[in-house]
Amino acid sequence: MANQTNIPTQKPTTLEGWVKLLDGVRLPVPQDAHDRVSKSIADNRSSLRDIAELMQDSPALALSIIREANRHTHGSMTEPAENLEVAINRLGLKRTEELLSRLPAEPLSQLPVALRQLQLISQHATQQANGFFASRLARLWQDIHWGSLLFLSPLWPMALTHPQLLEEWELRVFHKGESARKVEKQLFGVRLLDICQTLVSLWRLPIWVEQGYRLLLTEQRELVKVLRIARDSDHPLRQQNRLDDDPTLRRWLNQPANTVLLANGLALSAQQAWDSPHSARWQYLTSLYLQIPMAEVQQQLHQQAANSARLHTMPDLWHPAVSLLWPPGMNRIHAGLLPAPAPTTEDLAKWRSQCAELLAEPSPFTNAMHLTTSARDALVACGMRRVMILMADRTHANLRVHQVAGLPKETAGLNFVVNQSNVLQRLLSQQAQVRLTPANTAQFSALLPASLRAQFRGEHLLLRSLINNGRVIMVVVADQGGGPLSEITVQAFGKTAQCIEKALHTFSQRGQ
Repeated sequence: MANQTNIPTQKPTTLEGWVKLLDGVRLPVPQDAHDRVSKSIADNRSSLRDIAELMQDSPALALSIIREANRHTHGSMTEPAENLEVAINRLGLKRTEELLSRLPAEPLSQLPVALRQLQLISQHATQQANGFFASRLARLWQDIHWGSLLFLSPLWPMALTHPQLLEEWELRVFHKGESARKVEKQLFGVRLLDICQTLVSLWRLPIWVEQGYRLLLTEQRELVKVLRIARDSDHPLRQQNRLDDDPTLRRWLNQPANTVLLANGLALSAQQAWDSPHSARWQYLTSLYLQIPMAEVQQQLHQQAANSARLHTMPDLWHPAVSLLWPPGMNRIHAGLLPAPAPTTEDLAKWRSQCAELLAEPSPFTNAMHLTTSARDALVACGMRRVMILMADRTHANLRVHQVAGLPKETAGLNFVVNQSNVLQRLLSQQAQVRLTPANTAQFSALLPASLRAQFRGEHLLLRSLINNGRVIMVVVADQGGGPLSEITVQAFGKTAQCIEKALHTFSQRGQ
């Protein structure tokens, strides 16, 4: 197993700086995938196709092999390798094995969450691409598959080196609705699309990936024209007539390369919400591209998302499929109680509104109680039935109840001595989250104050510490009645915690 190199922490501010940094990152791969591929390469009965199929389970490994094959043919007349089988054939088994030995390998659960989350989005995009387009364009399925998987790959190394910047971008662009151009200038010094396009060209990734970024950067007029036609989805004949009146625009829309961009647009926008304006745009465009009704697009979209979740999701990652209504019995594969129902569309709309208030600048809050009331309401809106917000004193010796929801009134007077609980000590020492499940509840319950555990009976509980200016000042405790948690609520809980921390920071800066 190769050891992971030190990850640089200094933030570049120029295109050249970002490209140099990200091009130099060696992406870690799951240990299981590393071992399986190594064993297959050593087995002389394995064909190139066998080896390539094993590598597909690890997006980082696939990218590393294709990049290396193209690096050795850069500047030559040879066409770039656009899929794994061609790349392995170019490198040869010996060089492929050498490259594999140089890549860092870790157990899957120990790979950074931000990297796994971004790769999960890429895998979801690939599932959408295969479901929507590969069967209709069967001869081009390899181009569709690999282009979709690798479209976001220039951001994978950034998820390793600067995950907090991508998180900040998501909060400000998706949830606060700020201008992407303005936010990226502040966070990165350059546009993310420029970084991606430059790396795509340097790595000689599939040509459809390059065309997708070129469309987003230089062909926005055509995109806006097509989107106007796509929104008229209730009148397909009128749509067709408008495209027939502009043959150039029709040819532009019908390029097979657009399948890669459409699939990634569908997957990426679903991370925010199925009913968000971003998601609607990509659904309209897919409907027009395939000449099928919006209802059929949405049905296939949700079906492919569920297929993707079954194949790739992990307990600590967010997959938008968990917010859909699952087919009867699907959740019953988990022993015991069914998870709590996911928040309704109305609940999530209220939750987004609460988060928008927390993220507002300047701070709309007049005092700490005003802020924590909004924080409590946001946690309830995301699906939590019992909530307790604890505030630390200046010495970190005590945690006092500051807000409650779904608990008896007398709990508002509780105070917990920190040094009497190992879990509370850990939560106050650094930013952390603890999730109680049937597998660990006995262990952790013994380390929590009895008076706190008594308020949250059950085997499922979340505790999270929140920081401001590098210091833990608050601990949030929440559950959904003690039964299994809805994964969409767990994800929303994490995002709410980030919003509360933003609100605390903005509130503490008022008047400066």
